[in-house]
Amino acid sequence: MKDKLFELFYTLSKLPYQHFFKKNTPWNVTKEELLSYPEKTLGNDLGIFLTANHFTMEPKLEDHDVMHILTGIGTSVKEEIAMQCYGNGKRSAYLFMVVLIGTLFYCFELAFFHSYYKRGRKALAFHYLDYSKLLLQPTENIRKTFKIQ
Repeated sequence: MKDKLFELFYTLSKLPYQHFFKKNTPWNVTKEELLSYPEKTLGNDLGIFLTANHFTMEPKLEDHDVMHILTGIGTSVKEEIAMQCYGNGKRSAYLFMVVLIGTLFYCFELAFFHSYYKRGRKALAFHYLDYSKLLLQPTENIRKTFKIQ
């Protein structure tokens, strides 16, 4: 039940968030094009991630899926909250709202969320990168460069 409520919150907040808060331009690439990128590059890994999870490219929200790839954090509701806890220096009202509501809904998972917060603190800041320009870079090189665990 909690998962359904949280998913409803995401669905209702996604469009206003895309429209009013995300100022970046949508990437001009399709999932199929990403799958044609060389193996083990960020672009190819993104295409595989989208395909495996039956996701589509969300305009202006592409960075979110890249964060899943770089951090290795899954896509369950609990893991989505953990990824927001990972943070990596990013500060936004949306992030704080997800963390607040998530920790209230999943108060028995505080140790789990805190472990991801600590992982994010160990990594160098990478949330600000323009990932659309890194799609041909090997994913593992990006992880190593920014000490992403």
